Amino acid sequence: MTAPAWPLVHGCLAHWASVQPDALALASERGQLTFAQLQAQVLAQAARLEQEGALPTVLLPLDGGVVDGVVQFLAVLVSGRCAAVGDAAWPPAIAQSVQAAVDALPAHRAEVPELAPFYVGFTSGSSGQPKGFRRHHRSWVESFAITAHTFGAQLTGPVLAPGRISHSLFLFAVMLGLWTGRGARVQEKFSAETTWAQLQQAPGSTLVAVPSQLLLLMQMAQRKGWAPLPQPSLVLISGARWMREHTPQLQALLPRARLAEFYGASEASYITWMDVAARAHPQAVGQPFGNVQLRIGPTPHARLPAGEVGRIWLRSPMLFMDYVHAHDGSAAELHDGWLTVRDMGWLDASGQLYLCGRESRMLVTQGKNLFPEEVEAWLQAQPGVAQASVVGLPDALRGLRIHAVLQADGNGDGLPAASTLAAGCRAQLEAFKTPRRWWRWQGAWPQTRSGKTDTAALQAAVAQALAGQPPGPLQAWR
Repeated sequence: MTAPAWPLVHGCLAHWASVQPDALALASERGQLTFAQLQAQVLAQAARLEQEGALPTVLLPLDGGVVDGVVQFLAVLVSGRCAAVGDAAWPPAIAQSVQAAVDALPAHRAEVPELAPFYVGFTSGSSGQPKGFRRHHRSWVESFAITAHTFGAQLTGPVLAPGRISHSLFLFAVMLGLWTGRGARVQEKFSAETTWAQLQQAPGSTLVAVPSQLLLLMQMAQRKGWAPLPQPSLVLISGARWMREHTPQLQALLPRARLAEFYGASEASYITWMDVAARAHPQAVGQPFGNVQLRIGPTPHARLPAGEVGRIWLRSPMLFMDYVHAHDGSAAELHDGWLTVRDMGWLDASGQLYLCGRESRMLVTQGKNLFPEEVEAWLQAQPGVAQASVVGLPDALRGLRIHAVLQADGNGDGLPAASTLAAGCRAQLEAFKTPRRWWRWQGAWPQTRSGKTDTAALQAAVAQALAGQPPGPLQAWR
């Protein structure tokens, strides 16, 4: 498809409300809105914001439904303001702190409207406070355009966004559906059964999902004996590393869908993409999107040759503006228009990117650099392993002793012995990357509010167990 060309993110709304007023724009378990109905509700709320003299940046609490949240978001944009999308799960103290920071933001005067801020999203900061990232309209307009350029042949139906819009991935997916005029299907809370039903009812649909959602969908389909589903046209996977050993099962379940995974960041939007391949290199994350340039090195101007590991730098029209609240040491760095989110990786001779991991997670053991993400990916590919986290704790001999925390798949009977996993690590990875201590986690896997593994919580649990404190859900594994 050819990408529409509105300069502002909400420019799509008036157009589609005029061209196809009765077409379905948004639908969830709680109800649905046509483009005309959505436009009417957005304009009414935008008028109220004007009457109330709302501040330049409005924090949305999202304590209602997802559809209501999208209406609130669009109303703020139509009023000429910037929407900060909060999280209803924040404790009161954090919500108050973020509210104060957002309220203090001055009006931003941009020379051209598309460079004015429209959105502040939040990720987990190392300080424990949410770290806000602010974006201007052009960054997402460019993201919509490159999506259409890259996957346009498959963007033939509504976009399914089965997650809360406090997660920028799902807010972007909703807006992609509205931007293309295909509409969006959302969920108040992720359900594999609801996702399946939405896919059945939407020929040519695009599903935007994180890996854990797809795994739950496949498990549910296997338990219930669901037949393969021909309706979906495209599945876009992001938010975490896709476990490629599951690719054949997913392709069999959705036989006509193009499966693609992309690597990106809150501060960068899209970076690279690749069609999902079961036998791809485990660290491969694909080629840069057509509007992205990549370099590897300590700075963007001190480039390393192909195959050498270094900081990943990128330049594109999709970069964020700045941070709001809780700027910390994990922040991205800008250098002469090039951005790094402090991820480490390398480029091959053809320009394909390979991701080692986050610089802040790199462990030095036996004088060598170890990226936990590489070991975690290998462990999670083993039968019987549902989750894996690799952490390092001080060791007088090695500098750091490497520990692996595992969660069993299914009923937990099939978790391989630690000796088996260690032997596999030594055979498939370098010996120094093999964990020296193994632990099994029983209970809910610790996650951050964005759904990623809470590595800090697991490391603290291991440290407590080593100190002789009650182990809780952590048990030594042999």
